[in-house]
Amino acid sequence: MMTEHVRAGASVQDFSRTPILKANGLSKAFGGLRAVDELSFDMAKGELLALIGPNGAGKTTCFHLLHGHLKPDQGSIWLNDQDITSTSSIHRARMGLSRTFQVAAIYPALRVADHMLFATQSLTLRRLAWLGSVPSTPSGPALDWLRRLQLESLADRFAHELSYGDLKRLELAMVLAQKPSVLLMDEPTAGLPPDERQDLMRLVQKLAIEEQLAVLLTEHAMDVVFGFADRLMVMHRGRLIAQGSAEAIANNAEVREAYLGSLNLEAVLIARP
Repeated sequence: MMTEHVRAGASVQDFSRTPILKANGLSKAFGGLRAVDELSFDMAKGELLALIGPNGAGKTTCFHLLHGHLKPDQGSIWLNDQDITSTSSIHRARMGLSRTFQVAAIYPALRVADHMLFATQSLTLRRLAWLGSVPSTPSGPALDWLRRLQLESLADRFAHELSYGDLKRLELAMVLAQKPSVLLMDEPTAGLPPDERQDLMRLVQKLAIEEQLAVLLTEHAMDVVFGFADRLMVMHRGRLIAQGSAEAIANNAEVREAYLGSLNLEAVLIARP
């Protein structure tokens, strides 16, 4: 049995209890299958919350409901005290709810600079005619995000020339340039080797704190989930079966039986930043 750890030099996030995002009793069924079954949770500014569970647990459906790709059969979703249950994904993005995907949404034939200009204008543009007059280098907020994501030197490179890790950071820069208050991240480290996973998550964690950005992520890499999340939620067969700190979830018998098995997480928990 693991014990609670207090790490030397570890910072403690004091999250406001006024939630920025709330889900109340969300349910979604496909035929006779209840993919999400009365799911309720909330999250605060600056919080990094992980949603985990076995394949088929309902995580992707939950993300689709929050993002607006699917409509719930029942329940409600609130963003900054506004009911967004029936709004479109575009409208939610304009209100501050954005999403990254497991496969980076990048255009191979466009330069990094082009991607950033598109990102900073995409919520107001109605057409893409501006592409013919994109400046050679980004400026202002776009340039600032390239610097912060360590991509400034790649501004004139085409996306197809970038490494997969750079593509992941470019997608993140594009999303952050839209100034979200809530970010949904669908398996953000999928396909990355362990050292790059750690680097990306350290960056996400730092940005969440600096920007007071609420981050909800799904992830199969347990070093990411238990190493960086402030709080974890575990779904199984559409239902939320546990939520709490990394240590509490690692020690939860129901979670062990449903998902974690005999996985040893001691080293990951001790090494938490």
